Amino acid sequence: MCGIVGYTGRRPAGPIVLEGLRCLEYRGYDSAGIALFDRDGQLYVARATGKLDRLVQRVEGTLPPAVAGIGHTRWATHGEPSDANAHPHLDPGGRVAVVHNGIVENYRELRRRFEDRGESFVSDTDTEVLAFLLADHLERGEDLLDALRLVVAEAKGAYALLAVDAQEPGRLVAARVGNAGGIVVGHGEGERLVASDLGALIPHTRRVTFLEPGELADVRADEVAFTDAEGRALEKPVEVQPFDAVAAAKGRFKHFMLKEIHEQPEAVLYALHGYGTSPPRVEVQGVPFDETRVRALNRVVLIGMGTSMHAAMVGRHYFERFARIPTEVDNSAEFRYRQPVLDERTLVVSISQSGETVDTLAGMEEARRAGCPQLTLCNTPGAQATRVADGTVFMRTGPEVAVASTKTMAASMMLLHGLALHLGRLRGTLDPALAAQQIEAALHVPAAVGEALELEERIAAIADRYARSEDFLFLGRGLGYPLALEGALKLKEVSYIHAEGYAAGEMKHGPIALIDERMPTVALAPRDEVFDKMRSNIEQVRARHGPVIAIVSHGDHSLDGLASDVIELPEVDPLLTPLVTVVPMQLLAYHIAVLRGADVDQPRNLAKTVTVE
Repeated sequence: MCGIVGYTGRRPAGPIVLEGLRCLEYRGYDSAGIALFDRDGQLYVARATGKLDRLVQRVEGTLPPAVAGIGHTRWATHGEPSDANAHPHLDPGGRVAVVHNGIVENYRELRRRFEDRGESFVSDTDTEVLAFLLADHLERGEDLLDALRLVVAEAKGAYALLAVDAQEPGRLVAARVGNAGGIVVGHGEGERLVASDLGALIPHTRRVTFLEPGELADVRADEVAFTDAEGRALEKPVEVQPFDAVAAAKGRFKHFMLKEIHEQPEAVLYALHGYGTSPPRVEVQGVPFDETRVRALNRVVLIGMGTSMHAAMVGRHYFERFARIPTEVDNSAEFRYRQPVLDERTLVVSISQSGETVDTLAGMEEARRAGCPQLTLCNTPGAQATRVADGTVFMRTGPEVAVASTKTMAASMMLLHGLALHLGRLRGTLDPALAAQQIEAALHVPAAVGEALELEERIAAIADRYARSEDFLFLGRGLGYPLALEGALKLKEVSYIHAEGYAAGEMKHGPIALIDERMPTVALAPRDEVFDKMRSNIEQVRARHGPVIAIVSHGDHSLDGLASDVIELPEVDPLLTPLVTVVPMQLLAYHIAVLRGADVDQPRNLAKTVTVE
């Protein structure tokens, strides 16, 4: 995942920036770079594809005694990994250097503005246009911070941005737009640091300030000024971080589970690696099968356990819609015992955060014996699943510490969407117009997930009303059904409340007998082809005095007088609704668990990785 580091102060900036990048290596990346400015505004830039060691070798013996600098580790979304696409990016005049984490959704439109003026870009990234915009405003006489504010107003999306102007080399400016990228400012003695993660700051200072979405920072060696997007000054506290490694890893969050819920915009962002190429298509890294092999497939089987299986159930919709290939989902433990019919034309895709889940590994062995081609979605390099499968698609979400999986489910669903588009293109079953539309829609998802996180205060209030319930029902149809299962699982895992997830069409085949005024129902009711049927389910629950928490589409108020509580989702493509629907259910489970005094990160009787039957 992309990492951002910046420094301004009395010490040489280069070694400090490189050290900060080293602290962020765990996030995953495919290239790295630095930009340094000395007191005379002279610019030094170095970039390298691959590991940070290649960049260090490239700059060895050449680093200037710069007073300020910025650095970046990149995980590619727009444009392949290359020196040209690595950050920092510059404007044509070399005045401005920019590093960026996130997605600029309207970058093509912004880019055309400069191309129409005869200016050329050297990269395929969305980031480079930010440098062009910033320099353009500076050339018009704007102050650096005001220029950044104008850039933020023009560049739509969710991202974090750090920039330096050669004419003010000791000054850094930073912005956080939406929830898809963090920015933390570190306060030292006569120096200031900026990073996307606490880990890069703790070696130098424990005194930090976090930027919230919509905030900007004007950073100089001896002072920092904070403003909102309209330019109003903000008074922000300096927080002292503990030396304790576990507490420092949690940052400002009370629990790892909450931290990881809030990391989902970035988890989705880095699952978008390979989207957004020109012409629009998806290239999923880690798929070793060529067009001939993919066209020979006649079936896909997706296997996983718990949350991974629920992600697979969402993926089934994508595989059948985009790749037009019959797809089934199986619980790994059941798959291995039912003597499945498998051959070399069946693609088996396993999903496991750890890559060490015993039942999933056993299912993979069953598939290997049958000669099936295999892919695995995994978050752990070197895990056993990565050694069994023919190819590995890495989630790259960073460590997931809490036992209850959150961000890895978001990454899994996004990767399955991309994998289905990839296979559909190779099979010739994917309409190019649909592919382009889905790619554009996917690039909006990190911002939408960030907007879903902004619902937390409302969801916490709803949790307070239902925390004393002892039973919950979750209902969904279509893409909502696996999310209903996941919502029930999360509530069970962390709050110890009995909860059931059902396909809403089954409600009258049993669960309706349980409904009364003491049993809340969470109804997933986005505006899709089955909305009217979901409304009917809600009406039936309300007729039996059951309270209903309805999760609905952006702008839909049709259930306001019917449901007891309504949670309105951010706007997103209907096929990608699961990626935002899951967020309020995770937050609901978390806040109910906290109110009930449960051990959120390590629920009783559960383990992060199940390695024995």
